[in-house]
Amino acid sequence: MPQRYRRAPIAAALALVAAAAFVPSAGADVATPRAGAQPNIVGGEEASLADHPYAVFLTDGGGHQYCGGVLVGSRSVATAAHCALAVRRADLRVVAGREDKRSRDGWEVSVRDVWIAPGYQEPSAGNDLAVLTLRDRVPYRPATVADADDSELYAAGTKATVIGWGRMSAGGARSNTVRSAQVPVVSDSDCGKAFRSYDATTMLCAGYPEGGVDACQGDSGGPLMVGSRVIGIVSWGEGCAEAGKPGVYTRVSTYADQIREQTD
Repeated sequence: MPQRYRRAPIAAALALVAAAAFVPSAGADVATPRAGAQPNIVGGEEASLADHPYAVFLTDGGGHQYCGGVLVGSRSVATAAHCALAVRRADLRVVAGREDKRSRDGWEVSVRDVWIAPGYQEPSAGNDLAVLTLRDRVPYRPATVADADDSELYAAGTKATVIGWGRMSAGGARSNTVRSAQVPVVSDSDCGKAFRSYDATTMLCAGYPEGGVDACQGDSGGPLMVGSRVIGIVSWGEGCAEAGKPGVYTRVSTYADQIREQTD
């Protein structure tokens, strides 16, 4: 199976490019990854921003949601590098406080600056992380960034929650409302067996051996949470919710100091 970014395609032209390229797993609907993917936060359920006020989504110049993100400061959003680079900064907007994409609730904020993790080339090579600095502050509680002292949060079997507005199935309809699902963290050794390019320093995996629950296209950039701490950012995978192919996330703790440097 080709690897797939988890962002959502932005336009027909981008979709063609994405088809020929790499495809992230957890949120891609934009256009960078290759093919394969299944459900939108597959196997998940409707969530509430009252419980996850830090969850946000990104829109392109046409106002279409294509990726997710997580507030890490009152004007700072962590997301996937492949999401931040998919749209011109002038066209990029962050939407906070809006559970249903069809509503006008919450805040729509433009982006003043974009920081990309050094060494980023493509999701499967690691460093798939960006921090967006917003032009205005938003009045929602940010997530706490996991750091080197939070190694226990990355232990195999730890139940984590992935959040997003992505597709409900591979190539299927996108969700209009925010959704979440619980997935267990997978050991580095098992993830390395599933993906030859897996790098335990910059990535982590989460999912069930039998599949069935996962992030999907349009979920890229969204958070993987343990309690109020963000431990991962949806990055890539093979398909969506496939057996033996857990979702791959950016390991946030590796970049904790750099993320803090970019926040308020």
